Amino acid sequence: MKKKVAVINLGCPKNQVDSEVLAGFLVRKYQLVDEPAKAHIIIVNTCTFIDEAKQESINELCQMVEYKKNGICEKVIATGCMAQRYGKELIEEIPELDMVLGDGNLANILDHIEEAKDKRLLTWQETQSFLYDEKMPRQRFEESHYAYIKIAEGCNNRCSYCVIPQIKGSYRSRTKESILGEVAWLAEQGVKEIIVTAQDTTRYGMDIYQGLELANLLAAIAEIDGIEWIRLLYCYPEVFTDELIEVMRKEPKICKYLDIPLQHANNKILTEMNRRYLKQDVERLINKLRKAIPDIVLRTTFITGFPGEGEEEYAELQNFVREMKFDRLGVFAYSREENTPAGMRKDQVPEEVREDRKNRLLELQAEQAEENQKKWIGKTVKVLLEERLDHTQWLGRSEGDAPEIDGQVYVRAQKKEFSTGDMIEVTVTNADIYDLEGEARC
Repeated sequence: MKKKVAVINLGCPKNQVDSEVLAGFLVRKYQLVDEPAKAHIIIVNTCTFIDEAKQESINELCQMVEYKKNGICEKVIATGCMAQRYGKELIEEIPELDMVLGDGNLANILDHIEEAKDKRLLTWQETQSFLYDEKMPRQRFEESHYAYIKIAEGCNNRCSYCVIPQIKGSYRSRTKESILGEVAWLAEQGVKEIIVTAQDTTRYGMDIYQGLELANLLAAIAEIDGIEWIRLLYCYPEVFTDELIEVMRKEPKICKYLDIPLQHANNKILTEMNRRYLKQDVERLINKLRKAIPDIVLRTTFITGFPGEGEEEYAELQNFVREMKFDRLGVFAYSREENTPAGMRKDQVPEEVREDRKNRLLELQAEQAEENQKKWIGKTVKVLLEERLDHTQWLGRSEGDAPEIDGQVYVRAQKKEFSTGDMIEVTVTNADIYDLEGEARC
């Protein structure tokens, strides 16, 4: 009988892809289970993006090693960003931890488990070069009708507050053939929505094709039978081309939705963050997008309390949010990261001020969000059905809702039978800050 293994994913969609690739290798030898209490081997794919993520990863590891005392668990393994960044510290500070595996070693997980049979193991590559491809196994965790596709690894931007390039290495694009092969495989499994992601999605192709190739890649994905939605996450504004706007405008499969993390709106702060654009560049891009694609849903994220941010800089950020009226908005209080230029600055903003500014910005967005949502009332939107609530109600998502981070659509469907994964037209009848309600069109 095969031993059982549980993979616990923490962090972003990019981490989920890595976790599913890990699981694909593991099922060659082990039985995959959802509950850690039933596993002989527990793998925690960690995150270390900000302090909260680090603490969550440490807490999860500490909880998992308890199963070695009270259950059948034989090994607990840490992988992912925290393992890559703090491998030595983890193996020293958590004596019950059996293995710390860096990001560059994921494809050799079975060999490493065998190697660590009778000893504790710490292994990672200081210079990252790993890049998964369509030939590697991938065991999807859920039979959902959407899937993430990671089109590149690493980052070249070197934002002054961010440790991702130190952990993930330089930007490395996958080939178009590799990406399209994986999308075709997912389509055969019934996936209807492809969510395209990378640390910097818009820079795809610069390293291997010597040019920005995201627009051409999206057009090629749209030709694959079975794929009905293509959604873009983590798009940086400074390399968002007119060609990309045009393919989004004319290709019906590409969701009229864009995740474009901006981080701030004050030019002094943007420059000190080492972002490669200014507020006026963003304003031009947003105006251009809204003119070309009138119903586009825009999501962004901001950081409050970056070193040197005073009330004047913060007020400019607030005014920018008021003027731009983003449909979706997330806010992080600045997290001071060691070995970063921002982390070494002496003009740190007190933590309570960072948090207060975050909360005030979220309150401002909440005031605007309901107005943004109300514009959909009376319109007909396409909805992907994901869960049946009862004999007359379904739960789904519109083009404007990315899974797990945005809202949902509550659908009344009294006259027709539907199935999970159906794409249907819904007339919106009501809206709140996050969600829509509507009637299925028969």
